[in-house]
Amino acid sequence: MGHLDVVVHTAGINRPTVLADLDLADFDEIHRVNVRGTFVVNQQAARRVRDGGSIVNVSSSMVRVAPPELSAYAASKAAVDALTRILAKELRGRDITVNAVAPGPTATAAFLNSVPAEEQEQLAALPPLGRLGNPDDIAGVVSFLVGPTGRWVNGQVVYANGGFV
Repeated sequence: MGHLDVVVHTAGINRPTVLADLDLADFDEIHRVNVRGTFVVNQQAARRVRDGGSIVNVSSSMVRVAPPELSAYAASKAAVDALTRILAKELRGRDITVNAVAPGPTATAAFLNSVPAEEQEQLAALPPLGRLGNPDDIAGVVSFLVGPTGRWVNGQVVYANGGFV
C-alpha cells in the first residue's frame, strides 16, 4: 500500500438505551467500533497519509446535545473528538490536517430504517433550517476540509447540523 492523500473514517454504531439499563456488552461494542476503530484507522492513516494530506473523522452533534439514551454513543464520539485534536498536534510539521465532522440527524438509510417516522419528523423540526441533513450536506463539509480552501482548518470539530445545536 502506497501513500494516501485523504482518509475519511465514518464507521460508527449506536444502541440507544438509558445508562442504567445499558448492557456492558453493548457498551463495549459501541466503544470497540467507535473509539478503538477510530484509533486504529487514525494510527494507520498517520503512517500512510502523505505530507500535505488530510484525515477526517466522523463524530456526532450528539456530543453537544447529550440526549437521554445515548450515553455510550455520545461518550464514544467525544473520544473521537479528543483523538482528532490530539492527532492534529502529533502530526505537526507534516502539513497534514486532521479534523472531525459532527453531523446532526441525517437522512441516511441507516437512520431512516432505525428511527420511527414520528421521531424523524420531530428531529427535522429542530434545526432552524427545518429539515434533516442529507448525506450530500455532510459530504460537502468533508470535501471542504480535504480540499484546498480548507487547508487552514486543523484540529477542529465542525458541526454540520443545520443549526441543531
